[in-house]
Amino acid sequence: MPTEFSKQALSILRDGNQFQWYIIPLLGIVLYIYSIEISKKNWNVVFAGLAFIGMDWFNEIVNGLIFYTTQHAPLWGTPGKTAFLILIGLNIEIQFLFAIAGIFTAKILPADPRQKILGIPNRWFFGFTWSVFAVIVEIVLNSIDALTWEWPFWNARFPFLIIVFGYWTFMIVSFSVHDMNSMKKKIVVTGSLLSADIFAFILFGPFLGWI
Repeated sequence: MPTEFSKQALSILRDGNQFQWYIIPLLGIVLYIYSIEISKKNWNVVFAGLAFIGMDWFNEIVNGLIFYTTQHAPLWGTPGKTAFLILIGLNIEIQFLFAIAGIFTAKILPADPRQKILGIPNRWFFGFTWSVFAVIVEIVLNSIDALTWEWPFWNARFPFLIIVFGYWTFMIVSFSVHDMNSMKKKIVVTGSLLSADIFAFILFGPFLGWI
């Protein structure tokens, strides 16, 4: 049986009546940030950002399928106020944030992927650091029920899985794409990831109605 938070999220899922005009300038900000990086030909950063989006959507689709399969709760839900709820755990505001998350996390990476920080490969160090920071933010959001966790293995008392699968994997894939020495590899990997996301969303969303 769906939890109350799940019911709240389902009640506004892809409901156009939730629209608020502030999402238009947010879209403009995201486009502006990408246009700056493209104009500077910072392709490593651009593809890192796109790969981050692709990983996020993969997770969000899996999260929606978890709810469909269990009919109880997703691993995370976003039942609160939003201008548009895209998936049960993804609103438009989070999407715009994640659209630029891969950009700003990639821009602070050391130029040398082999450089170590405190004896740790810098990509792993920054990936873990950003992941912990993101989970701290999520804990705050969870405390006000803006972001909900309803499974015992996915909550503030056991944040390990959230850190690893909620963010760290995003970072590592994003950073790996950033470091690829071939534009062709960047395009193939990122394009394949985004294409798989689009296919899965269409299949499990509009076609089957599972998410």
